[in-house]
Amino acid sequence: MARLLRLTRLRGKKVRGKSTSEKGRGKQVCTGESSVLGKRWKDTANTVIIGGGCVGVSLAYHLAKAGMKDVVLLEKSELTAGSTWHAAGLTTYYHPGINLKKVHYDSIKLYESLEAETGQAVGFHQPGSVRIASTPARVDEMRYQMTRTHWHVTQQYFIEPEKVQELFPLLNMDKVLAGLYTPGDGHIDPYSLTMALAAGARMYGAQIYNPAPVNGLRPTADGKWDVDTPHGTIRANRIVNSAGFWAREVGQMIGFDHPTIPVHHQYVVTATVPEVKALKKELAVIRDLEGSYYLRQERDGLLFGPYEKMEKMVLQDSWVRDGVPPGFGKELFESDLDRIMEHVEMAMETVPVLKKADIINIVSGPITYTPDLLPMVGPHQGVRNYWNAIGFGYGVIHAGGIGKFLSDWIVNGEPPYDLIECDPNRYGNWTDVPFLCAKARESYGFNNVVGYPKEERFAGRPTVRTSGVYELLKGKGSMGFHAGWEQPHWFYKPGDDTGYKWIETEAVDGGYDVDISNVTDDIGVLGIAGPNSRKVLQKLTEEDMSDATFKFLQCKSITLAGVPVRAIRISYTGELGWELYIDQKNMAAVYQAMMEAGKDEGIDNFGTYAMSSLRLEKGFRGWGAEMNCDTNPLEAGLDYFIKLNKPADFIGKAALQEIKAKGLKRKLSYITVDTDNIDPEGNETVWCNGKVVGNTTSGAYSYSSQQSLAFAYLPLELCSVGQKVEVELLGRKYPAMVIQEPLMLTEPTRTRLQKKAKSKS
Repeated sequence: MARLLRLTRLRGKKVRGKSTSEKGRGKQVCTGESSVLGKRWKDTANTVIIGGGCVGVSLAYHLAKAGMKDVVLLEKSELTAGSTWHAAGLTTYYHPGINLKKVHYDSIKLYESLEAETGQAVGFHQPGSVRIASTPARVDEMRYQMTRTHWHVTQQYFIEPEKVQELFPLLNMDKVLAGLYTPGDGHIDPYSLTMALAAGARMYGAQIYNPAPVNGLRPTADGKWDVDTPHGTIRANRIVNSAGFWAREVGQMIGFDHPTIPVHHQYVVTATVPEVKALKKELAVIRDLEGSYYLRQERDGLLFGPYEKMEKMVLQDSWVRDGVPPGFGKELFESDLDRIMEHVEMAMETVPVLKKADIINIVSGPITYTPDLLPMVGPHQGVRNYWNAIGFGYGVIHAGGIGKFLSDWIVNGEPPYDLIECDPNRYGNWTDVPFLCAKARESYGFNNVVGYPKEERFAGRPTVRTSGVYELLKGKGSMGFHAGWEQPHWFYKPGDDTGYKWIETEAVDGGYDVDISNVTDDIGVLGIAGPNSRKVLQKLTEEDMSDATFKFLQCKSITLAGVPVRAIRISYTGELGWELYIDQKNMAAVYQAMMEAGKDEGIDNFGTYAMSSLRLEKGFRGWGAEMNCDTNPLEAGLDYFIKLNKPADFIGKAALQEIKAKGLKRKLSYITVDTDNIDPEGNETVWCNGKVVGNTTSGAYSYSSQQSLAFAYLPLELCSVGQKVEVELLGRKYPAMVIQEPLMLTEPTRTRLQKKAKSKS
């Protein structure tokens, strides 16, 4: 306790100056930075990047290296000011999602070679990392993550306690049940990293100006931007906002309130620890998930940083209301030991040498959060040639990969892979400040809790974006959150437990005479499906809904229950059905009218989970699963919907012709999985003869056939009906087999076959 008293005396003291990271973990080389004075000012640029943290400088480096001329980066004070300079610098291949694993991979591979390329030391350490499991639920979570990683290029291992102790011999092993080990993980000096990226950017021809704050952004009629600074104006073909916790203010210059907010994050640095100094090799980075902290070696001492619970963590919400204080750049917040004491005590229990360690520094600085903790990356809807690279809660590990991702997108005209979860347009006017604060608090506080499939988190919900039937349905089922909307996942029954190229750019580049407006908040959608759906709708409209008059995939404007509706005949569950597009103000009335009209036919509600199971039974592909930016229609088995011999030069025709000429290497397969009490859901590893051969894209339990179904991408030689493979679920491999699709015939197919049989008879 005496050592803790020594630490307590630091409370209330504002820590200034350079963090432990900047003070060095190895040799640093001066980059010879200077102010704009003495440099030739460029008044035109291909790309202007606003913000000189590690993300912005990485983008400048990648664009210049890709051969883009006239790349300019503007930094308001000095490089790394903001969040980069004080970051703990952790690097990891691990990510619980799918697409961001690629970002992490590209970052680490760049950092491994950057010093040799630029001559700048980066202080990169790669002792590996271990995520510690000390509860059975955490062990299951790790097994779940293992099922989703084998088909990726990065190595990851589920390890027993003995291996955990080998990698971190200073651990108290009493509660350690297992670990998730990722070789190649580690930490890097954020300051040195940024300077090396800056050296590389300059080496390839980019210009970096600082201090050069942006005072104004003015769009021109031809889609370019005038970027105003105290030193003059630059006319840019595009601008990229990478301004860190100033990003909101940059966005406000052109009318956007980007949903970013600074969060107080603290980490503690110790003096030399004799037991650490005596080690022959560097300790692996550990993440004690139940204790909710990370811990790594810092020279001959230790560095550890906790993530407090949501009721204790601190948001700098005044910056959202009033802006960042003028002059703030390399300053820090006052440290607050009381707020993290719970985690300090857990860390001392798990790593007992901390009890005797002297504390030399407590760093409390701002990091930027979005509501869902994911960054906002890509072009922004509503204006031309305005791009975002903002909202990075983990900027150091994202910087290299995001710089490459955005550079490839900007240079080649399309993203190199699917990163839809980071689309800046996933937010909108519904993302108000109360929602932002509530969700950021939840995301920070839930940082290390066990993550369950299909889990919902409820802070800040519902938003102002609720449909016209939300009040009628909210007590009848379990709601999911989709782009601000409350959407029913499943409905309760008696006895249940309750509880890229987006379109604006295409219109401009193609010279099309069209007006584009976002009506998402104005129009709601109701779906009605089943063999009696036509009968129900016919009671409410004078429009002829018969098969002969209202054909499959036809769209009509009709009047339903006295309300104007746009109706599309579809078959998204494989049954006869319609989607009805209705003004939000009339949605509840139409819903109630349909429920009343369908009483005799046994009408009832169904949610997205039921719809997912039904569409799998019918072999329907899903956007974002079987179909995304990383696949193509031919390998997804959608040949039937594509006519490559038609005269029209439709978008993607040339690319598909090239893909067809080269031949496919994999194809989407339809499989059954022989499981016990677990079902596939997508992104699981598929094995054959002891080797990884592919991955599932979606899965569910089929109530019609009483078995588990999934789609999976497999090599062509393994796509034949009857081919046996294995699907990994929670660390166990379950037998699976490729079958003929679909398992259940769709309503249009059944009708066609019935007509054919009738005509023959």
